[in-house]
Amino acid sequence: MAIKIEKKIKGYNVVKPEDKAAPAPAAAPVKDTAPVAEVIQMHESLERPETLVGNTYKIKSPLFEHALYVTINDIVLNAGTQHEQRRPFELFINSKNMDHFQWIVALTRILSAVFRKGGDVTFIVEELKAVFDPRGGYFKAGGVYMPSIVAEIGAVIEQHMKSIGLIHDPDMSEATRQLIAEKRAAYEKANAKPASSSVGAATAASPSPENTSTEAPHTNASGFPAGATLCAKCNTQALVLMDGCQTCLNCGYSKCG
Repeated sequence: MAIKIEKKIKGYNVVKPEDKAAPAPAAAPVKDTAPVAEVIQMHESLERPETLVGNTYKIKSPLFEHALYVTINDIVLNAGTQHEQRRPFELFINSKNMDHFQWIVALTRILSAVFRKGGDVTFIVEELKAVFDPRGGYFKAGGVYMPSIVAEIGAVIEQHMKSIGLIHDPDMSEATRQLIAEKRAAYEKANAKPASSSVGAATAASPSPENTSTEAPHTNASGFPAGATLCAKCNTQALVLMDGCQTCLNCGYSKCG
């Protein structure tokens, strides 16, 4: 049987008998894919925008005559999308005190370079907070112990990272809060001193319940009992001896587990 080919032959293939028996696969329906937002990741080649958002924190240390002002500027990635987030981009430290100008400039440049590098930069917080001054640390407002000025800069960076959602603090459960409150109330009751009052000889011989009162123990700068020592977990003077065990009235830490 002759077949007339009226069109120009552009290609050919050999069809075997078994290929004729197999049905041709049905074309899969084309689905409309939803548009995906372009996610911008932090990396070294990310150019600095003309405007950045940031915060300035004041550090007043007894080691310095003048205060330090720490400014942390953030870059906003994927603005206007569900992937929007703020990441630290640069850091500046300014002060009237020029005694430590060299290491302050070096620290700001290194930290800014680490921020622009991208990735997980939260490790900086623990590294800075672990720096100790050989001359000794100091207590900042609120009774929190700072082992060095560099450690307080690390605490400021931690505070900033928490505010932009880069670090999440584990929430203390309500049961733990209630337990700490009960321990503090029990400690203050056990260490309360009788209030001094001038009473007559007859009243002193037979005191009445109305004249019996107690005086709450004095508190330290952090608002905890004056005899409290420094807690190794939260760096607050809130560690007291209760039932033969050192217990922190601020974070609930206990050496007995």
